[in-house]
Amino acid sequence: MESNQTLLPQKEEKKLHIIKTLVVETFKGWIDDKASRIAAALAYYTIFAIAPLLIITISVVGFVFGESAAQNEIATQLEDMIGPEVASVVESAVASTNKPTSGIIATIIGFVTMLLGASGLFGEIQAALNTIWKAEPPEGGGIMLLVKNRLILFGMVFSIGFVLMLSLFAGIAVTAVTEYFDFGAFLQWLNLIISFGLVTLLFAIIYKVLPDVTPAWSDVWIGSAVTSLLFTIGKLLIGLYMGSSNIGSAYGAAGSLIVFLVWIYYSAQVFLLGAEFTYVYAHRYGSLAKTSK
Repeated sequence: MESNQTLLPQKEEKKLHIIKTLVVETFKGWIDDKASRIAAALAYYTIFAIAPLLIITISVVGFVFGESAAQNEIATQLEDMIGPEVASVVESAVASTNKPTSGIIATIIGFVTMLLGASGLFGEIQAALNTIWKAEPPEGGGIMLLVKNRLILFGMVFSIGFVLMLSLFAGIAVTAVTEYFDFGAFLQWLNLIISFGLVTLLFAIIYKVLPDVTPAWSDVWIGSAVTSLLFTIGKLLIGLYMGSSNIGSAYGAAGSLIVFLVWIYYSAQVFLLGAEFTYVYAHRYGSLAKTSK
C-alpha cells in the first residue's frame, strides 16, 4: 500500500517535469530562433497573399457547394476570427482582386498569378519551419527540384480549400441533425470539437509537408493538437485585447487594416510557438529522442 502511495507522487512529479521541460525549451527555442521577427515577416506576406488565397479557396470549395455557399462560409469564419469590421476589409480586398476578366487567356494568367502569390506565403512558412527544425534545403536538383517544391506549395494552397470543404460538410451534417433532434448544447460542443479537429488537421499537414525534414506523424499530431489549442486560446485573448484597446481607432481609416495585421502577427507567433513545441517534443520524447541523446 505504501509503495503505491509513493509511486503516485513520483508519476505526478515525472509528468510535471516533462511539462516543465517542454514549456521551457519551447520558449527558449522560440526566442533563439527569433520567432517574433519571423512572425512579422509572415504577417507582411499574408497581407498581400490573403486575397488570392481566399479566392482560390472559394474556387476549390465552390466546385462542390457553389461559389455563394463558399463565400458565405469564409465570411462567417472570418467574422468569428477577426470580427465583422476587419472581415469586411478582407472581403473587399477579395472582391476587388476577383474582378472578372475578359478572355480565357487573361483568366488563366490571372489565376496563375494568384496561385503564385498565395504559394509565396507558404514558401515563407516553409523557410520559417526550416529555421525551427534546423533544416537546410536540399542542394542541387535544378529545375526539377524547383518544380517539385512549387507543386508542394500549390498543394498547400488547395489543402486549405479541402479542409474548409470538410468544415462545410460537418456544418451541413450538424444542421441536418438539429432539424430532426434537439440535442442543444451537445451539438454545439460537437461542432466545436469538429472545428478543433479540422484546424489540427491543417496544422498537421503544414508541419509534416512543408519543412525540408520528415517529422513522424506521431510527433506532428501531438504538436498540431497543442498548436490548435494555443490558437483557440490565443484567438480569444487577441479578441479581448482588440475589444478593450483603441488600436484600430488610433489609425483612422487604416484602423481595420492595422487590426488585421496585428491579428495575423500574433496568430503567426502562436503558429511558430506550436512548431517549436513540435520540434522540442520530437527530440525530447518523440521519434527523434534516441538520436538526440
